[in-house]
Amino acid sequence: MSASMSKRAPGLLAGLKRATADISFQASHSPRACYISTTSAALRHEDFYWNDKTQPSESQFDKILIANRGEIACRVINSCKRLGIKTVAVHSDVDSMALHVRSADEAVCIGPAPSSQSYLNMEAILSAVKSTGAQAVHPGYGFLSENTVFAARLAEVGVEFIGPSSSAINAMGDKIESKRIATKAKVNMIPGHDGVVQDAEHCVKLANEIGYPVMIKASAGGGGKGMRIAWNDKEARSAFRLSSQEAKSSFGDDRMLIEKYIDNPRHIEMQVLCDKHGNALYLNERECSIQRRNQKVIEEAPSVFVDPEMRKKMGNQAVTLAKAVGYDSAGTVEFLVDSKKNFYFLEMNTRLQVEHPITECITGIDIVHQMIRVAKGHKLVHSQTDIPVEGWGLECRVYAEDPYKNFGMPSIGRLSTYVEPTYIRNVRCDSGIREGSEISIYYDPMICKLVTYGDTRDEALATMTAALDSYVIRGVTYNIPLLRDIITEPKFVSGDITTKYLTEVYPDGFQGKQLTQPETHELMAVACTVYAKNELRSRQYLNVSRLQPDPSLPQEWDLQVTLGDQKLNGILRYRPESHQFELTCDGETVTVSDDFNFSTPLLKATVNGKEHIMQLFKRDGGGSVSLQYLGTVYKLEIIPCLAAELAKYMPEKTQISSANVVLAPMPGMLKSVSVKEGDSVSEGQEVCVLEAMKMQNSLVAGKTGKVAKVNFKMGETVSEDDILVELE
Repeated sequence: MSASMSKRAPGLLAGLKRATADISFQASHSPRACYISTTSAALRHEDFYWNDKTQPSESQFDKILIANRGEIACRVINSCKRLGIKTVAVHSDVDSMALHVRSADEAVCIGPAPSSQSYLNMEAILSAVKSTGAQAVHPGYGFLSENTVFAARLAEVGVEFIGPSSSAINAMGDKIESKRIATKAKVNMIPGHDGVVQDAEHCVKLANEIGYPVMIKASAGGGGKGMRIAWNDKEARSAFRLSSQEAKSSFGDDRMLIEKYIDNPRHIEMQVLCDKHGNALYLNERECSIQRRNQKVIEEAPSVFVDPEMRKKMGNQAVTLAKAVGYDSAGTVEFLVDSKKNFYFLEMNTRLQVEHPITECITGIDIVHQMIRVAKGHKLVHSQTDIPVEGWGLECRVYAEDPYKNFGMPSIGRLSTYVEPTYIRNVRCDSGIREGSEISIYYDPMICKLVTYGDTRDEALATMTAALDSYVIRGVTYNIPLLRDIITEPKFVSGDITTKYLTEVYPDGFQGKQLTQPETHELMAVACTVYAKNELRSRQYLNVSRLQPDPSLPQEWDLQVTLGDQKLNGILRYRPESHQFELTCDGETVTVSDDFNFSTPLLKATVNGKEHIMQLFKRDGGGSVSLQYLGTVYKLEIIPCLAAELAKYMPEKTQISSANVVLAPMPGMLKSVSVKEGDSVSEGQEVCVLEAMKMQNSLVAGKTGKVAKVNFKMGETVSEDDILVELE
């Protein structure tokens, strides 16, 4: 056991004793724990940040205001609590009961729900800083985190901005300027235009000069917003229009740039940490290639693709670039990497990254703490040789969104049930919500950053699988089915990934876990057992959680199970002597223990001697059973075979075609409506643009025809599946 592992072991053992549940796979994991949650972080910080350093008796801030919301605000508050620093939360009116507000020592309302009137309201935040006497402001990520005016205004009133100087933000936050500086610093560069794209036609001209495909993106952008790929002139015009609108809405800056799009690249980034005294080091790399719409979905540290020599070269270039602009604080230099391990500078994010927890996992450094130290004027205590690559960290971004719609369309609603899997060893949940919280249309739909750690990548993957299976979320649609499928998919498990991973592995979009025949039979067996136990309990034959071996009880059921397009007949038998159900189907018998119960959403079923973690969503006397199995929720209809035989004579429901209507794929606000009643439209023609969570979505007609009715106007808010436009 390494020294750092032995330091973490006592805290882990104490944490496991406090756990609210026991999972059998815990015993196989390393004694070292990545074990932290927003609700109990103070109990485990010392074990998690095993390599964090500070100078004895160094000064620190008394009070810090966090100019953000959600999970990142909670994350900063947790470090401040550990350090004994008081915190101030700011919030919009709809966030008045949010977790970050209740976690802070003080809270100030800064405006109504729209972020432009609250979290982007610079004057209101500056007023909150003054009224609370905060000595420093941590901006988190997004919102004002890379706003040079905000950083400068704080400096004017003598308040420290916990981030780089406004000059460094201006140099590196602007993608056009950062490219010029990176070129001068001899950092590897991608071919492109060194300047602002003036308009759509200028965009087309530049694209032809560079050569398709090209990436069109916002100069002040980040988080995948304001970015699109174009493969021809038509797509270039459309991408420029939509991306510039998106950039203006998200960042208040619609300047665009254009560069060569490197086909089949990896997205690998370097975390850097610098102080105000010219010291700088890199905290190793993160692999961020699993993306949809240029937004990261799953990240890991380190990367399976990076060897020590490549890591050193990338790290040195990242540090050289940071020093070239006098950078101080935490920052991230992002690279695109081709199949031959050539890497090219993409951009520098002058803020804390969403995915910083996985770097903390493998280095043991509290990055937020180091940012606070640097802002206070202290020197870095670490040297480059102090930065290890120890173990493996994985992060899944759990979102309130429907993964079956273009890999993720936002979902809104209130979390009626919410249980994070932090009782599992080596699991960390960074979240800003709790049971009862609401996911609204106003902000990013992230629920949690689910992080797992292992001594090896395989261990981290196994823990992530268990954590995703055990994560209970009710009230919104969520993307766990997609996340769970990715981390068990052979290409991902082998590390053979690029930024095109999702479209290559799921060319027709995500359709849910595709079950093998044995997996189908396992699912059916558990569903039939739920059905049988429900039937028996409804007749008061069930005592506690076990069936009593009464010969008068029904011991056998002839059942038909409908799963999607499949209809399978099977015989379910109960064996009271072994407390097992047996389902025989297609000549195969599957056994299920009868000792699971319905008292919690989690259902631990022993199937053919192996324990499975499932979730029970629905059961009723009519035979409908919904189970989350291997990440995906399946609805099964179970009826006696006699009833199935009679059901053949029932009339079928007529399916209504959706070609005549344009539906809202998600909740949002209409940014534009380009048709009116009586207009003729062609198939594929844009009829409106819907903005949801600051992303612009072009909605098109499904067929050629005439517009019969337009049901909403520009600026109106719509719900998912609202009929926006009707065709004759």
